[in-house]
Amino acid sequence: MLDASFLNMSCGLLIALSLGLVFCLGFLGAPIFLWTLGAAIILFLAGVGNAIWIVFALIAVVANVRPIRALLISSVIMKIFKIMEFVPTISETERTAIEAGVVWVEGELFSGKPNFKKILAEPYPELSAEEKAFIDGPTEKLCEIIDDWRIWQDREIPNHVWDFMKKEKFLGMIIPKEYGGLGFSALCHSEVVKKVSSRSLPVGISVMVPNSLGPAELLVHYGTQAQKDKYLRRLANGEEMPCFALTEPGAGSDAGSLLSTGEIMKASDGSIQVKLNWEKRWITLAAISTVLGLAVRLRDPQNILGKGEDLGITCLLIPSNTPGVVLGKRHDPLGVPFYNCPTRGKDVIVPAEECIIGGIEGGAGKGWKMLMECLGAGRGISLPAQSTGGAQLCAQLSSAHSAVRKQFGMPIGKFEGVEEHLARIAGSAYLLEASRRYTCGAIDKGIKPPVITAIAKYCSTEIMRKCVNDAMDILGGAGITRGPKNTLAHGYISIPIGITVEGANILTRTLMIFGQGALRAHPYAFAEVKALEENSLSGFDKAFWGHIGHVVRNLFRSIGLSLSRGRLSMAPSGAGPLAVYYKKLAWASASFAILADVAMGVLGGKLKQKEMLTGRFADALSWMYLASATLRRWDAEGRRKEDLPYAKYALEMALGNIQSSFDGIFSNFQIPGATWIFRAIFGQWSRLNRFSAGPSDAQAQKLARLIQTPCEQRTRVIDGIYLSKDPENDHRAQLEKALITVKSAEEIERKVKRAVREKKIAKIKGAKLFQEALAKGVINQAEFESLDKAEKLRWASIQVDEFTLEEYKNRA
Repeated sequence: MLDASFLNMSCGLLIALSLGLVFCLGFLGAPIFLWTLGAAIILFLAGVGNAIWIVFALIAVVANVRPIRALLISSVIMKIFKIMEFVPTISETERTAIEAGVVWVEGELFSGKPNFKKILAEPYPELSAEEKAFIDGPTEKLCEIIDDWRIWQDREIPNHVWDFMKKEKFLGMIIPKEYGGLGFSALCHSEVVKKVSSRSLPVGISVMVPNSLGPAELLVHYGTQAQKDKYLRRLANGEEMPCFALTEPGAGSDAGSLLSTGEIMKASDGSIQVKLNWEKRWITLAAISTVLGLAVRLRDPQNILGKGEDLGITCLLIPSNTPGVVLGKRHDPLGVPFYNCPTRGKDVIVPAEECIIGGIEGGAGKGWKMLMECLGAGRGISLPAQSTGGAQLCAQLSSAHSAVRKQFGMPIGKFEGVEEHLARIAGSAYLLEASRRYTCGAIDKGIKPPVITAIAKYCSTEIMRKCVNDAMDILGGAGITRGPKNTLAHGYISIPIGITVEGANILTRTLMIFGQGALRAHPYAFAEVKALEENSLSGFDKAFWGHIGHVVRNLFRSIGLSLSRGRLSMAPSGAGPLAVYYKKLAWASASFAILADVAMGVLGGKLKQKEMLTGRFADALSWMYLASATLRRWDAEGRRKEDLPYAKYALEMALGNIQSSFDGIFSNFQIPGATWIFRAIFGQWSRLNRFSAGPSDAQAQKLARLIQTPCEQRTRVIDGIYLSKDPENDHRAQLEKALITVKSAEEIERKVKRAVREKKIAKIKGAKLFQEALAKGVINQAEFESLDKAEKLRWASIQVDEFTLEEYKNRA
């Protein structure tokens, strides 16, 4: 009996030790030789016979000796993959897009084991003294001279604004100083766009475009010296007005399907020329451009260049007055008065070496690579800056309005329904500023992470859209009544433009972020694809078994972190009150990584066609990045305790959205023969054991009260947008002054209300109540004057514009 009990105990102990060892090896991602050693220890403790040792030794040799493993196992798997067409077919344009730029922190998030020390060590940049001076000087002055209402009424930016922008080189911010430009960082470029756009979107767009994808950007990186010398200085000082014509009727977000053509030909004098034909649309600044950037498919039917007939997409730069160039018409993008135009060209003949960006040798057929690399940077700067400024504007405007505007005898900002909207806006503004600055840090570091910049563009424009909708709900009638006093309506009208340009958000989400990111950011997937295409057995063996190890590690990490709610992971030192969010983000990363591998394993090359599914993966990856940027912001800004409510709200919002993405994946992902088990076990467990349900009501109320309180915290959340110092002539400045005055008089008003409740004075509506309080000695003269001033400012700040019938008929 004792022997049997001892035997059972020994078996139980052996099983427990074996399971513990397996879990440790899996959770830590041990290499194959450690798994082999662990298996040997278990077999030794189990006391197995010689036959099992022989089989084990054979398996160990095959598993650990790479040439043998490749020959006996990997070669078979490689053949099966090819027969089953298990990996996606990648076109040349897709390959160029995938290989453009570099993998940045998205690789950490995709790994399932993010290195937070590395993530926190990435730059969170600051402006130089020269750049700060430009923001505080010329940029502030530009905002002061802009009359956005007048621009919308006249449907054009006035000449004196254009002249100022040219004089101060706003159109040459990215051009190096050696060519007469300002040579600013991506962060400064972003700051300028944010501030100007918060004053006027048409002017912001007009500043944004010449400094984004266009002639200057392409010339700086790829132009010949002769091209740089000819154009850059003139572009910097505004002598030349640039545009870049990429999109066309059949090629919007799918820019690779261009139909515009260029044909290599020889002139009578023997010089090489290009004959161009194009039809483009949605080209910003085209109608007033003097130099036209152009993307076409270049052909060489006579093989004059000796590179074959189809050379591929090529970028050119041609003077707008070249015979055959057709300009002068405009589109009307929702009435927003910036130049958005079509352009056409019929048999336009230009010298090849002079006009092909990079010259014949450096540029012919290389345009797609140029475009992908430049877009990889540009997506992370312009629209994220504009959107962040929009969210901050919503935070400033809606919070001030909520504190000042009264209904039912109390400020509307004290109603919970309004608090919910205010908190979303404030948390979003904090989060978007974190993402904007963190992304600019990568670009200023000299890298162009296309997946991250696609996330930045997609998320910032979508979150800003929600912020504007929330702000419109709060402002109500003041939001829908257009006029000089309304600074929100034009932003509301303009929202779909940012959603549409630089790659429509639907396609950016479903095809780029995860469709390309799954190959680009995954540590092994693209290496497997390349090895199969190149028929490299050694390359495939290394990538495939690395992938297997990656899957095993993330499976164990996902299980361990899920059961412990992230506690088995380590937060970086100094994480303090945000340590739990590092742990939950590590847990989310591990779960994301294993789910991504399951999706790739089950669907193979068909995954990129499952856009609803890839969209949910894209959302999860995007919100993991936004959470990482938020953690980096709080760390970089000195871990201020007073900013914790903003950081925590933003992080809960991010984790709640990650959870929603996972819920969608579990509910809709079908695994042949195992869908029910997958949903019933893993899906239900995920819902019961959530990362977060989103911010709590208590968090929302706290944040709503903070954003309505004039203080340093509020100033930091809205920092960088334009706010006039003239409350007499600027309604938003008047509203801000009203907020400060009303808040400073709150305690006095509470004193009066207590007196009413205690029946010391009668309940009277309006200003007479304060006069009664003064007469009865409830308040003194100074307090009465404070209340009177607050009420007058409150009343003035809630007024809306009105027009005579004639004025209304004659306005745009």
